[in-house]
Amino acid sequence: MHRTTLAACAALLTVAAQAAPHQHGVIALNVALDGTTLTVELNAPLDSLVGYERAPRNDAERRAAAEVLQRLRDPAQLFMPDAAAQCRATAPQLEAGLLAPDAKPAAGEHADLQASYRWTCAQPAQLRSIALPVFDTFKRIQRIEVQTVGPQGQRKATLRRAGAVLKLAP
Repeated sequence: MHRTTLAACAALLTVAAQAAPHQHGVIALNVALDGTTLTVELNAPLDSLVGYERAPRNDAERRAAAEVLQRLRDPAQLFMPDAAAQCRATAPQLEAGLLAPDAKPAAGEHADLQASYRWTCAQPAQLRSIALPVFDTFKRIQRIEVQTVGPQGQRKATLRRAGAVLKLAP
């Protein structure tokens, strides 16, 4: 896929995910495969990750927020591309919002967390699916709305706990 085409599709997917209604228990994923690069963008209400949508108020909540951020920094706890594709993860980019250690309280807003994950795959043609241990890592997640773009085209999917594998190729 041509890089400018992929960039345009990725931009459209990001806008579509941001326009989706904020629902507790539901996260959005944008998945793009371009050449050897696999990118997954995650958008999640904080309630789906920690059980509330505000800055932590006490030491126990600050520890819980730090634990959530630690889990989000480990892509293997969230996404597992096919082993045959030989994908190697790079450090994710997190926009922690109210979970950041220096976050200031915000009033009356729904709070989300955005993260971007990237892998370089030695055998991208072998990437047929991505297992989603994110359901096990964050028990409050009930559903994942996914948009994918790649050599197989563009698709949408809704995944639930019972179907915790994202199929990328038929």
